Amino acid sequence: MAAFEFRSPYLLSLTFLLLLLLVLSFSPFNKSSFSLINLSSSSSKTPSVPLHSNLTSSNQYVSPSPSPSPSQSHSQSQPPFPSPPTSIVADHVKEKSNTSQIEEQLAGARAAIHEAVLTKKYTSDRQEIYIPRGSVYRNPYAFHQSHIEMVKRFKIWAYKEGEIPMFHNGPMSYIYSIEGQFMDELDSSGKSPFLARHLHEAHSFFVPVSVKRIADFLYDRPKPHTFHGRLVRIVTDYINVVAQKYPYWNRSEGADHFMVSCHDWAPEIINDDLKFYKNFIRVLCNANISEGFRPGRDVSLPEYNLASGTLGPSRLDSHPDERPILAFFAGGAHGDIRKFLFEHWRDRDEEIQVHEYLPKGQNYHQIMGQTKFCLCPSGTEVASPRVVEAMYAGCVPVLISDYYALPFGDVLDWSKFTIEIPPKRIPEIKTILKAVSHAEYLKLQKRVMQVRRHFELNRPAKPFDVFHMVLHSIWLRRLNIRLPD
Repeated sequence: MAAFEFRSPYLLSLTFLLLLLLVLSFSPFNKSSFSLINLSSSSSKTPSVPLHSNLTSSNQYVSPSPSPSPSQSHSQSQPPFPSPPTSIVADHVKEKSNTSQIEEQLAGARAAIHEAVLTKKYTSDRQEIYIPRGSVYRNPYAFHQSHIEMVKRFKIWAYKEGEIPMFHNGPMSYIYSIEGQFMDELDSSGKSPFLARHLHEAHSFFVPVSVKRIADFLYDRPKPHTFHGRLVRIVTDYINVVAQKYPYWNRSEGADHFMVSCHDWAPEIINDDLKFYKNFIRVLCNANISEGFRPGRDVSLPEYNLASGTLGPSRLDSHPDERPILAFFAGGAHGDIRKFLFEHWRDRDEEIQVHEYLPKGQNYHQIMGQTKFCLCPSGTEVASPRVVEAMYAGCVPVLISDYYALPFGDVLDWSKFTIEIPPKRIPEIKTILKAVSHAEYLKLQKRVMQVRRHFELNRPAKPFDVFHMVLHSIWLRRLNIRLPD
């Protein structure tokens, strides 16, 4: 029989086409049959980590997956605990990008925190000066290991652009002093161990703007309506400069950038362009939820009123049984809550001592040290330095406010060391405080003495003090996002 031959060029072309289609159907580049290896499946040893501020109980964090960066928000949903996707590389190991290295560090931190929660043991390469335990913490094991990981890993780049007085400089005393103290500790001194040596090794980026200094130099009392626009333009122009000069703002759409301010007007910065600032972290004293403060994104900053050259009043340790005054407040009639307080209690009761001005010869902090419950009503804005002052005096804070997102709420359970009284119940203050049993008061006061270390201001900063607690709040928010490679 004669051999079969391809005598037609058309038949030959058709045969080659069929063979090509058969080969491609088994190719790894055929998207219908190729998938990336998922390192974070249910059998993985790196599960999700309990770090978010939302809570299911008083001692258990929710365990969310780190959110994808904003630029990934419209893509396919991510696995619970993301690992860099595995890719096929021919005959060589692909060099990791800086972003991949940063994200691997954060993944290691999440895994260590989760392990601490499961085992109720911490892992540290140094001697720990304090072991967080007790009911004041929502999850002491998660917090302790998270703090350890933060101290070991967290690096922040403070942008160098901008000039004094409106950048790299803030108030070091009086009511907005925490703004300047934080800026000086992290940025101006140049000595913080959290400062990144190079841009590419930073996990987060600090925008060193001082709203207080901008107000000092640019606020025009005859034309106050012009200031808001100038404030917004200064901050937005600054961010646009660093966004054009470096890739980091655009990479995360601002999700790993933050500013710190205690000024009442600081929240207004984002109002003219909510889309541009939707991921930006604002660390604010004026943490008013009704005015746009976002507890899952923004950070509540404790307010201080520092005398010049000091880091706060003396710590007072009077025994609980040596505090004859039931409740005390002295301060200006700022805001509706204080006016309502004065209407019912100003200079009317020996046990509930409420004054707009202290009688001559009396010492404000000494009276706090003789008081069981220190009233902390909001003023013009929600925050008050009296919360920190009460803790320094060993006095149980009585929080009287609406819409206040309390500092470090991711970690601290404020119900265990404070009394909260809604403003509408101000006429019942005495009845409410009298109903607290002596045993319950002793528990509250003991917890105040325990938790006040987290509100102490030290220079240089010390582990678990207020500087570390503020950074830890930022650290948690950084752990909860993941950047694209």
